[in-house]
Amino acid sequence: MAGPVGVYISVPFCKAKCTFCNFASGVFGAERMQLYVDRLCEEMRTSRAAVQNIAASLARTVLPRTVDAIDTIYFGGGTPSLLSAQQFRQIFQDLRGEYDLTKDVEITLECAPGQLSDETLAELRQQGMNRISFGVQSFADRETAAVGRLHTRQQCEAELARVRSAGVHEINIDLIAGLPHQTALSWRFSVEQAIASGAPHLSVYMLEVDDESRLGREMLEQGTRYGASSVPSEDDTADWYQQACIAFRAAGVEQYEISNFARHGHQSRHNLKYWQRLPYLGFGLDAHSMLPTDTGAVRFANTSDLDEYLGNATTTPFRLLESASDTAAAPEFDVIGRDEAFEESLFLGLRLNQGVDLNHLRNQFGNAMIDEAMPVLLEVRDAGLLELKSETIRLTPQGRLVSNEVFNRLLISAAA
Repeated sequence: MAGPVGVYISVPFCKAKCTFCNFASGVFGAERMQLYVDRLCEEMRTSRAAVQNIAASLARTVLPRTVDAIDTIYFGGGTPSLLSAQQFRQIFQDLRGEYDLTKDVEITLECAPGQLSDETLAELRQQGMNRISFGVQSFADRETAAVGRLHTRQQCEAELARVRSAGVHEINIDLIAGLPHQTALSWRFSVEQAIASGAPHLSVYMLEVDDESRLGREMLEQGTRYGASSVPSEDDTADWYQQACIAFRAAGVEQYEISNFARHGHQSRHNLKYWQRLPYLGFGLDAHSMLPTDTGAVRFANTSDLDEYLGNATTTPFRLLESASDTAAAPEFDVIGRDEAFEESLFLGLRLNQGVDLNHLRNQFGNAMIDEAMPVLLEVRDAGLLELKSETIRLTPQGRLVSNEVFNRLLISAAA
C-alpha cells in the first residue's frame, strides 16, 4: 500500500554542547559542516532506489510500502539552524529531486534561541518551513547557563516575535524539569512563561542524565562543576512534571503524549508517525528509518560515528541497499516480524494519551497475541499504572511517570 512518509534529517552540529547531552552531536568548523551536507545529499539521492530494492528483495514474503510522497520533514540535531541558507537550499533541491512533497507538508526546524540568522530563516520560509521547535529548556537564565545553553529569557521572547513576524506560527517550546539549580518556584515561572508565550505546542521532558555526559560524570564523582550538586531529586522532578500537566491543561494545552502537549489541531504530525508506526526515512548521522510491511516492519540506521559517516558515504544503508542483490549484504537491515511488531504497537501506542485500541490490534495480529499479553496488562492495571476501559488501554498519570518500567514489564512478559 503506497502512502506518504515522514523524513527525519539529522544535523549533528552545535554552537555549544549541553552538559547533559550525549547525542551524536558536537561543535565543528564550517568546512566539515559543508562536507556533511554533501554526504547527506548524496545519501538522499540514492534513497529511492534503495527503498525500491528493499521491496524487490522482500516481495516473496513481506512487501514494504513504497514511498509515494513526503508529508512531514523534521530537521533535528544538534542545532540544524546553524546551517547556512545555501546549505538548506542544497538539501531541499536534492530532496525534491527524489521525492514529491505533499501540498500540506509539515516542515519542522529544531532551533536554539538566538541561533537562526535572518538569511537562513528567509530561505527556509521560501522552502516551505512552517514549524519551529525551540529548545528553550528553561526561562530562568541561571538554569540555562548552568547546562551550557547560550540564550536568555529575553532572547527567547525576541525569537518568538521574530519568527511569528516571518509567518511561522506553529511553534513548540521545549522545557526540561530537573535542571541544575531548578526550584519549585523557578519551574512554575518557566511553565507560566511557556503558557504566556502563546505557543500552540509545548514539550516537557524530565531530565535523564547520561553517565557518559559531562554532567553525568560529574554527578558520579560527586563534584560541583556544571551544577552537578544542585540537580533536583527525582521525586521533585516528577512532581514538577505533574504540575506542568495540570497547568497546561487548565490553559487549554492538552497532553497527547507522555512529553507533548498541544492546543487543538496543533499536534506534531511528524512525531505522531513514530508512535503510530507510520513510515519514515532518516538521513544523516545516527538517523533511523522504518518502513511497515504486511507482517511487521523493515528498519535500518546510519552510523553514529561522524568520521565514519563523512569518510565513506558508500557504507550508509541506503547506498548498500541500493546496490545489494541480497538484503543480507547490509548489516543495518533488520526485518521486524509479527511478534516484535505487536510489541512495538503496544508500547509505542501507550505513549499516546488516547492509548491503544485492542480491537485494532486484534484485526492486525489476531486474538492469540492479545490473550497472551492480557495477564501482564491486568497486573500493571492492578498496580495503578494502566487503565483498561472497554477495548482501550492507556497509561494512568502515575503510569506516565514510570512509563519505561511499564514498557519493560510488557516486553519481558512478551519474551517469556
